[in-house]
Amino acid sequence: MPDTRPNSRLPGFYRAPLDERQAELARQAGLSKDDLALLASGGISASGANRIVENVVGVYALPLGLGLNFLINGRDRLIPMAVEEPSVIAAASNAARMARAGGGFIAESDESIMIAQIELREVANPARATAALEGARQEIMDKANTALPQLLQFGGGCRGMEIRALSDGRLVVHLHIDCRDAMGANMVNTVAEALADRLAELAGGRVGLRILSNLADRRVVRASTRVPFAALAGEKAGDKAAEQGAALALAIEAASRFAEDDIYRATTHNKGIMNGVDPVVIATGNDWRGIEAGAHAYAARDGRYRPLATWRVEGGDLCGRLRIPLAVATVGGTLPVHPGARLALRILGAKTSRELAEIIASVGLAQNLAALRALSGEGIQRGHMALHRRAVEQR
Repeated sequence: MPDTRPNSRLPGFYRAPLDERQAELARQAGLSKDDLALLASGGISASGANRIVENVVGVYALPLGLGLNFLINGRDRLIPMAVEEPSVIAAASNAARMARAGGGFIAESDESIMIAQIELREVANPARATAALEGARQEIMDKANTALPQLLQFGGGCRGMEIRALSDGRLVVHLHIDCRDAMGANMVNTVAEALADRLAELAGGRVGLRILSNLADRRVVRASTRVPFAALAGEKAGDKAAEQGAALALAIEAASRFAEDDIYRATTHNKGIMNGVDPVVIATGNDWRGIEAGAHAYAARDGRYRPLATWRVEGGDLCGRLRIPLAVATVGGTLPVHPGARLALRILGAKTSRELAEIIASVGLAQNLAALRALSGEGIQRGHMALHRRAVEQR
């Protein structure tokens, strides 16, 4: 039986005319003429948009490109990326080619657990209230599951509870909900609202806010890669590739340490990561604003804002490691009413939310590598401005 999986290593793809690129995508991903027409239309009609948000007057489109060369957990992936900034897709693809020489990207993810927050105000005795809530832990978790009968059918549900004391006689109860392949906002909010009165009764307090948290620190993805020095130098380096690559690797490690020591640099370092993350999140119909908020909060989780990815020289390789919370979905949300997002998931080949999250984290790590390599070598403007000029000249 022939192998129908895509091959993301497509040299010269960027030079091909648009129609040839579309034909190659159709061949690789098994797309029909209707699928290609959907891509050309922007992925959604005005009438479809009218089903998603309020006061619709039209559709705003972003360019959709393919990130190439990605080998993630041993499998080739074509990466749909919706983004308006020149050089992002090219940079990620170039970095993925370098990483490919060392085996590509390895990624793993936590279970798809989101946090429902129930704030309890005016609690007279927080210690006694905490004990009462802990004593009713099983009752509380059972009630949470009762509020989510469909999620239980898919193997999800309430996995735990945490109680935190805040100032001024306030407690906040966290319920940990395994949302499976959904992002989970609606389910988590349903649980928070369904249990709030009972929790307030147990604690002897008054109900405050009942809402999910976008700091999905129980839904973290870890991605890593090893780039051989010669691959880091590039195909044109020839016999001196290893030597040039070693110098670049040391410069990238120094740039990583700069981000680890300085909040101003860390912010831009992390923005580069999100240059890779956001376009895939947007293309697949996920909540990029929630992802951004969670990522930056996670970067500051110990009270100091830090880089989400770090780089170190280990032997003859440059090794990168990324940790990022990613609450993404392959079901629910806008997907039922956004055919373009569904098509992007088909091209990507992601079946589960965890698989999607692992792909997205790998793209973020690739984008970070591309930025640091440029900064450590010829500078960020050379390649970026060449592509920017191309866009301007074609107006």
